[in-house]
Amino acid sequence: MTPVSRTDVTIGIDVGTTAVKAVAADEDGQVMARVRIPHRLRVPAADRLEHDADEAWRRGPLAAWDQLARPQARAVAVSAMVPSMTAVNSAGRPLTPGLLYGDGRGRVPVSGEQPSLPSAGEAAAFVRWTARQAPEAAGFWPAPAVANHALAGEPVIDVATAITSFPLFDGTGWSAAACADCGVTVDRMPRVDAVGVAAGRVPGTGVVLAVGAIDALCEQFVAGADNDGDVLVLCGATLIVWTTIAGARQVPGLWTVPHPIAGMSTIGGASNAGGLFLNWVDRVVGQADPDVVDPRRVPVWSPYIRGERTPLHDPDRRAVLDGLNLTHDAASVRRAAYEASGFVVRQLVERSGAPVSRIVAAGGGTRVQPWMQAIADATGRPVEVSAVAEGAALGAAFLGRMAVGWESSITDAARWARIERIVEPQPAWRGAVEDRYARFLELSAPPAR
Repeated sequence: MTPVSRTDVTIGIDVGTTAVKAVAADEDGQVMARVRIPHRLRVPAADRLEHDADEAWRRGPLAAWDQLARPQARAVAVSAMVPSMTAVNSAGRPLTPGLLYGDGRGRVPVSGEQPSLPSAGEAAAFVRWTARQAPEAAGFWPAPAVANHALAGEPVIDVATAITSFPLFDGTGWSAAACADCGVTVDRMPRVDAVGVAAGRVPGTGVVLAVGAIDALCEQFVAGADNDGDVLVLCGATLIVWTTIAGARQVPGLWTVPHPIAGMSTIGGASNAGGLFLNWVDRVVGQADPDVVDPRRVPVWSPYIRGERTPLHDPDRRAVLDGLNLTHDAASVRRAAYEASGFVVRQLVERSGAPVSRIVAAGGGTRVQPWMQAIADATGRPVEVSAVAEGAALGAAFLGRMAVGWESSITDAARWARIERIVEPQPAWRGAVEDRYARFLELSAPPAR
């Protein structure tokens, strides 16, 4: 790590699916230092996804802070994935597994309509399950509350994270009736405050704890994909695709959420065809270079190794490798996996109905060149790759600047956006990719009734 000597530094900490990532950034968004603290992702059964919440949500952020903290830092903010939930004791130490998005213990019956909010009902189901495991717990907190309490003694979360707990949080506060229905009381839920405000101080340092935000929002703040038709592809454990549009409209199967810029929205959603799927392929398929594959000799993955979120909303969907034959090798299967992720990007963009002006890729997966190439080939468009892979941590660092009065608007974070490289689609792959995309759509179609 490079020592930080400037006095206008803020720190962002991102609690992710496989690691805590943290950066120290200056006023121009230049990363002065970075650290990554890996943690275990536990899959005790096919429909379960959890953390050791003490390891990932408490000790991980503390370790990142210890490695980055310095007298020059003025603020720190935390971002994290949603939803998540654990029970804690009076010292803020987790007592139960840290439940993560898509875990079967958050399964909510769907009655024809797709959820209008990301994770609608899932967080409430997490609370209900957790309360049964630890009815006497002092608190029921998501990951950012655990991390913020570890850093500064404040179990605070941002409004957007709280809203993903609907109906427990109704937009104005915790609902006593909804909480009681899940077996908890309002006083055991985390404090909720606005993004980018000061919530406390790290003991012994004077460093301000700022209220952070959902990881995808923090990524968005600093990605610069803010114009009508800009597509932001977040390449993490979860693949997230947001197309920026003027106004707001609903499309079946997709989510529409407000954009930080007034009058704009983003439409798209989260898919399981991201790093969780690709890392699984890495573990079960022999090592080989996808770049040396014959474009005509690639099978087709339906990549839903643990169900799918957007646009299918089908937790029971499973992966299929279609058209495999004796000409295929490990490199072909790997290329097919990356290509499937690119096909999901294309599918979500096409379903949005929005004209595309550019594609920007951000997140840790941008370091994986075959993934970026496959997105470019699958969409037939150049992919502009963000210069900072730890975008969620960088966005959180910007929120720290707001908490100490150095910034007044989240939209100003766009000045921190930087493109490192542009990945162009390969003309030689176009025809074969089009054929495979058509097959991908057939495999992804809802089952016949």
